[in-house]
Amino acid sequence: MASTSVDLLIAGAGPTGLGAAKRAQEQKANFVLVDKAAEAGGLASTAKTDQGFLFDVGGHVIFSHYAYFDDVIHEALPNESDWFTHERVSYVKSRGKWVPYPYQNNISVIPIEDQSKAIDGLIDAAVTRAQTPHIKPKTFDEWIVRQMGEGIADIFMRPYNYKVWAVPTTHMQCNWLGERVAAPNPKLVIQNVLHKRTAGNWGPNATFKFPARDGTGGIWKAVAKTVSPNYLRFGEENGIISIDAKGKTVSLKSGETIKYKKFISTMPIDYTLSITKNVDGIDGAKKAANDGLVYSSTHVVGVGYRGVPPPDIKGMCWLYFPENDCPFYRCTVFSLYSPYNVPGESHKTKTIQMSDNSKPVTDKSERPGPYWSLMFEISESHMKPVNHDTIIQDTIKGAVATGMSRGDDEVVSIYHERFDHGYPTPSLGRDDALKQILPVLDHHDILSRGRFGSWKYEVGNQDHSFMLGVEAADYALYGVPEMTLNYPDIINGKPNKERRLNREM
Repeated sequence: MASTSVDLLIAGAGPTGLGAAKRAQEQKANFVLVDKAAEAGGLASTAKTDQGFLFDVGGHVIFSHYAYFDDVIHEALPNESDWFTHERVSYVKSRGKWVPYPYQNNISVIPIEDQSKAIDGLIDAAVTRAQTPHIKPKTFDEWIVRQMGEGIADIFMRPYNYKVWAVPTTHMQCNWLGERVAAPNPKLVIQNVLHKRTAGNWGPNATFKFPARDGTGGIWKAVAKTVSPNYLRFGEENGIISIDAKGKTVSLKSGETIKYKKFISTMPIDYTLSITKNVDGIDGAKKAANDGLVYSSTHVVGVGYRGVPPPDIKGMCWLYFPENDCPFYRCTVFSLYSPYNVPGESHKTKTIQMSDNSKPVTDKSERPGPYWSLMFEISESHMKPVNHDTIIQDTIKGAVATGMSRGDDEVVSIYHERFDHGYPTPSLGRDDALKQILPVLDHHDILSRGRFGSWKYEVGNQDHSFMLGVEAADYALYGVPEMTLNYPDIINGKPNKERRLNREM
């Protein structure tokens, strides 16, 4: 049986694993990265249909809190022609109207009866905050009501967030919020209502970049190419099937073992616990994970169309859907991000079905475009089940119901994939569980990091995930404290411009 020995072992070639590998290479460490997938990307990969349509694993865009991340991305894709830059144009479909995002800042466009409920709630919430400044909300639901009132909570926040997280807002904590959710200014909101105007863009991704070719996955394949292939091992045979914590050894599907001094795992932490043996305190850690860690699964449905998008959604980036007329909570107009996300106009395809599936396909020959595409996200949990047999048709039907497509649009390509670990839910028991689990693994030199490795959604964007890996490598090699893992509020509040990529390797 073959055996390898390294100072640093990295599992997974998504953003976190590549961040660790990039930093380890920069520090000239003795390391290896293994991934059972055929190429880099992880949960930031891009799929390509037989008809030539690209679809990301969810709605990913590039924006950054870190100069080091910017340096690495620029090194991988350095040319202006490698990117498109977009101003975010996002709306919420509510009561048949397109409400500019964020909803709570733009109630000036919703029906008058909803405006009245929303304003009543905003005033009540402001009075409550003034009278009880010492009270801190414990749940996401309490935070919503305290910041926005019952009106906006019932009309938008509760139904939308249930569709996203697949659990009620009462089951979620509020420590994760930071820059993720806009807290409305009641005075400004009411002034906008009186003057019938809308608020401007909000949030860190008001402007974002998207790769010209190969989707989001293309970014990470390009980053992987800046790491020497001597350090990277891809393929099913490199899947990790067991971890001996005391022996500091992992076993691969191929039968090979790898001995390490430090191990950065980007696998879901619940899976890491399930395959790890010889760990002091493993039973308590497993119980903490079972009791405190919650996640939802994500269905990504991509639909390629012949023709052009409906005029109403022209120029829109991504849209939110709180109501029950569709199964998806978010839809991205994916063809807008890059013309290379769809086939060229001369490419010929057959029509699979009409958007209104009750209408017959009258021409089954291969015909040219132009083409456009939509990408939908649907959450699933034991509290919010999904019918796997009908999810594609339910989604296509929902696109018509919400005005994202027309009944006579021709569907020429369909993509569907379910990701078991989709969103790491900021559950009420999450923080206590992580305080118990991470030190147990860390004590055995196993650093569980990444979107599901460290289970912190508030630092789960691509830039965060990448830097979790960079900082884990520094911690593993030199004991440098990890800012992103331990101080999310500081990272999200002030961009980190101190660490830069060393280009003189």
